[in-house]
Amino acid sequence: MDFEGKVALVTGAANGLGRATAVRLAAAGAKLLLADIEVDAGRAAAAEVGGLFVETDVSVPEASAAAVDAAVAEFGGLDLAFLNAGIATNCGLIEHFDLDTYRRAMGVNLDGVVFGLNAVVPAMRERGGGAIVATSSLAGLAPVPFDPIYAANKHAVVGLTRSLGPVLRPEGIHFNAICPGFADTRIIDPIKGGLTEGGIPVIPVETVVDAVIGLFGLEAGGECHFVQAGMEAQQFRFRNVPGPRA
Repeated sequence: MDFEGKVALVTGAANGLGRATAVRLAAAGAKLLLADIEVDAGRAAAAEVGGLFVETDVSVPEASAAAVDAAVAEFGGLDLAFLNAGIATNCGLIEHFDLDTYRRAMGVNLDGVVFGLNAVVPAMRERGGGAIVATSSLAGLAPVPFDPIYAANKHAVVGLTRSLGPVLRPEGIHFNAICPGFADTRIIDPIKGGLTEGGIPVIPVETVVDAVIGLFGLEAGGECHFVQAGMEAQQFRFRNVPGPRA
């Protein structure tokens, strides 16, 4: 796809899916603002794509606002946003619950999307429209008994996307979510050996990037597209909630 002249913000851009998507967007002509809490890796990624790096803790509202302000100041506006920053939860419930770990996980994985939306939507309105992709997960579409907190924040991103996407669409702002399975990023490092031993395929990062780029070109709002090994990326079809009956 051609993104010549478009300005894109990518959070969680220092590594993994964020960095790979930034590389793809830059190759298609976009100007990049890379946001991440990891400074050295973030600066290296920005140098790779000829973009601008801003140290950003997405769990802090002012940080997301500052990243958008930097994109507008440097490039004149904002057209695309990949709200991708995420961390592994590593937080149990009941006997193994840790409040600080829980708040950090929710702060990055859910608040990071909420604060990102609050920052990018006004800038896109100034441009007359834009496209936003948020990173959820297959854990946002199905139960995850071994990591219920991660499932909770990823389900929340799905609910947010489905609720707000149709509201923004009439303004020309297309907000959708990507829901990958076990992609080859650092977030699965603690369980990668077990996946391999269990014969569960790991999805190449570039396969997920293909789907993200496709969502940037999608004139829809509120859709959640899953990426699963051995299948084409596609929209997840939710069943309608039953209505009242007499």
